Amino acid sequence: MTRTLFLAFAVALVLEGVMPFVAPDVWREMFRRLTQFSDGQIRFLGLSAMLLGLTLLIILLMVFR
Repeated sequence: MTRTLFLAFAVALVLEGVMPFVAPDVWREMFRRLTQFSDGQIRFLGLSAMLLGLTLLIILLMVFR
């Protein structure tokens, strides 16, 4: 289980690093716009990302069981 957790974390880091590496100007502009969001909008984005990730995790666990 620990190995799987570390592998998932490593994949997440790779995916997170793609955008700043490939298009740093677009990445910077995206964060500039994000800083103008209200707290509620940012919380909604965070909740949506968590729910999407949890849904994908459940689906993957059911498929690869």
